[in-house]
Amino acid sequence: MASINAFEIAKQQIDKCAEILQLDPGVTAMLKSPMRELHVSIPVRMDDGSIRVFQGFRVQHNDARGITKGGIRFHPDETIDTVRALAAWMVWKCALADLPLGGAKGGVVCNPKEMSAGELERLSRAYVRNVFQLIGPDRDVPAPDVYTTPQIMAWMMDEYSMIAQKPQFGVITGKPLSIGGSPGRGDATARGGIYCIREAAKVLGIDMSKATVAVQGYGNAGYHAARLCRELLGSKVVAVCDSKGGAICEAGIDAEVAYGCKASNGTVCGMPGTDRISGDELLELDVDVLIPAAVEGAITAKNAGAVKARIVAELANGPTTPEADDILFQKGVHVIPDFLCNAGGVTVSYFEMVQNFNLYPWSEAEVRERLDKKMTSAYHSVLNTSRERGINMRQAAYVIAVERVVEVMKLRGWV
Repeated sequence: MASINAFEIAKQQIDKCAEILQLDPGVTAMLKSPMRELHVSIPVRMDDGSIRVFQGFRVQHNDARGITKGGIRFHPDETIDTVRALAAWMVWKCALADLPLGGAKGGVVCNPKEMSAGELERLSRAYVRNVFQLIGPDRDVPAPDVYTTPQIMAWMMDEYSMIAQKPQFGVITGKPLSIGGSPGRGDATARGGIYCIREAAKVLGIDMSKATVAVQGYGNAGYHAARLCRELLGSKVVAVCDSKGGAICEAGIDAEVAYGCKASNGTVCGMPGTDRISGDELLELDVDVLIPAAVEGAITAKNAGAVKARIVAELANGPTTPEADDILFQKGVHVIPDFLCNAGGVTVSYFEMVQNFNLYPWSEAEVRERLDKKMTSAYHSVLNTSRERGINMRQAAYVIAVERVVEVMKLRGWV
């Protein structure tokens, strides 16, 4: 993960918003501080008979608007500050999408690529046993994130249910369809971002059927973004990259071919008909839309001046530093901030919670229609606030989200 401290960025963003809204310093301090966090040591029996102790976290940043929601990451470079930042961003993301939820996040320091399925299952179940007292369908609902899958969510849900001694499908979202998952969850993060890009293109007068796109990061969000750019917008993806490098082709890159190449070779590099490109070079390509879909801190003060895209659609969490934000705004780059652009994932996770609670699944068409309405409404709310106040899109998104959270905190008598 990036060396930039994500939690410091999250706090700086709140400070900027507090200045705009002229918040009381005590309220600002509350908004910057996690309400509760749990650190756990997780012993796991490995396949060779040895025992390894993994470090895990669960952070609940703010639950003023409702039960908390947020993913669980399995990553070798996971840190508590990254989890804190992601939990905070989940608060604003849920508020911006006007979901009745607070924000949380979890993580385990491990390398899933070096673990067997059995080891991952034992780790997943042990994590749930360690955080059981903090989570629950009426308290805090986890979801998949980096290197966690629907299968891992199924193991976690089953472990929680066994401890609770009753089926508790609603304790986890992002589950397989057969055990309470929602149709449309797999590509929801990317699809929500594509809806935002569509709306931004209308505002900026960009014909997306003739537009070029570069995608930084080729995990779940990046792959689906590349696929949906073609399917929904008719756009041409000319470059993609992952942690090992990238590929560029002016004639366009087929998202499925890139996915197959990564599955076979562990990287998108080396696809037939493409040239190699670095991840840093991809960020500076002369394209209409740049989609950072990897990790934090990709666009910084050092490279923001070289970004040529007209739209930066942040599918990743925290890909742009505050200093880079100012540079992009001055350059006239239209940034769709992360907790707006990637809110499709938590929105459909919320839909999954509703379906689980009512024991009534929706169709995929219904999920997509509701997601489109939520994302389109949120985008235009942010755009209008940005124009009315003369501030950038991220600051506008924060103004809307923070005002909603603070209003509830006041009504509840917290401040």
